[in-house]
Amino acid sequence: MSAPLQEAVEGFLRYIKVERQLSPLTHSNYARQLAVLTQMAEEMQLTEWQQLDLVHVRSMVARSRRAGLQPSSLALRLSALRSFLDWQVNQGLLSANPARGVSTPRSARHLPKNMDVDEVNQLLEIDATDPLAVRDRTMLEVMYGGGLRLSELVNIDCRHLDLDVGEVWVTGKGSKDRRVPIGKTAVHWVEQWLSHRALLAAEDDALFLSSRGKRISLRNVQKRFAEWGIKQGVSSHVHPHKLRHSFATHVLESSGDLRAVQELLGHASLSTTQIYTHLDFQHLASVYDNAHPRAKRGKKE
Repeated sequence: MSAPLQEAVEGFLRYIKVERQLSPLTHSNYARQLAVLTQMAEEMQLTEWQQLDLVHVRSMVARSRRAGLQPSSLALRLSALRSFLDWQVNQGLLSANPARGVSTPRSARHLPKNMDVDEVNQLLEIDATDPLAVRDRTMLEVMYGGGLRLSELVNIDCRHLDLDVGEVWVTGKGSKDRRVPIGKTAVHWVEQWLSHRALLAAEDDALFLSSRGKRISLRNVQKRFAEWGIKQGVSSHVHPHKLRHSFATHVLESSGDLRAVQELLGHASLSTTQIYTHLDFQHLASVYDNAHPRAKRGKKE
């Protein structure tokens, strides 16, 4: 592997980890994408990034497509390359960023799946007869009660709780902290779980622990949520993001306040939150079709 190519990548990864303090997931994603791009650059006989031009970047995109990379994954690869080359421009290593001349492929916009209120209630009615069941119901209640991301849920420490006012501090994307209300029901279950948690040999201040006393992993939470969905007879696959989508949809349907939903979800841009207006409109359109006399006219009985 070319030393100049690899050294530049390592310098950028140190920068986003130490100075930008981006999340471990972002760091891992960028490292993986840049490793592939570095290999491509070497196969193109490049020995330093200063040799990269627009033709090379377009060739990388074409090769990625031929390898079967989906639009969303290709967009991530291009984003990693743009950020890396922007950093080199800022460092004075490049005069311009050739990746800026290549557009990101558009991916099909899939509306997020959510559960209706009855399904959520069915899922959450867990008969908590043992500590792990109490923990799992608490995680479900907090996830749905606050509309949290999976990483935000897992990274909650006990010191982040303010149960008197029913709020929790979470760290979202870009290491941005925010206070999130979680509701009375979630507070009740947090209190139940804390009484069980006190009996475990906790290795740190993590709120949610595995049976070994360590902070529960992202994968373990995903697995437990899916298992509870099956046990509770929920028809659709249950995963953490579905609870977050359900939270957003239900709050928007009840309040109509898109800006408040944006703040609760921790979205940096309102455009990200606007996906839920499409879900809400689908619901309203369905009500209209079934209720309005003019909409009914002409339908086959």
